Amino acid sequence: MLEENRNCSCNCNNDEDNENMQNCDMRREMMQEIRALEFAINELALYLDTHPEDQKALCLHRKYCKKVKEVKDKYQKVYGPLTINFPCNKWRWLEEPWPWERGNY
Repeated sequence: MLEENRNCSCNCNNDEDNENMQNCDMRREMMQEIRALEFAINELALYLDTHPEDQKALCLHRKYCKKVKEVKDKYQKVYGPLTINFPCNKWRWLEEPWPWERGNY
C-alpha cells in the first residue's frame, strides 16, 4: 500500500489525510473504468468487423460508448482533461504539476 501511495499521481501521499486518499482512490477507479470500457469497445469493434449483423454486440458497443463518454465527462469535470482534444471549458493543462515535479516519472 505504501508503494502504491508513493506512486500516486494526484499528490495524496499523506496517510493521515483520509479525504485525499479517498479522492485518489476515486480517481484511480475512474481511470480503471475508462480503460476497461475502451478495451471492451475496441474488442467489440474488432468482432463487429467480422460479424456486422450481430445486433447484441452492436447494442453492447453502443452501450459502452455511451458509458465511457459519461465517465470521461465526469472525470474531466473533477480532475481536468484526459487529452488535449477535450479541454473542458477551461485550459487546465498547466494547473497540474509536471511528472518530474511530482517525483513519479
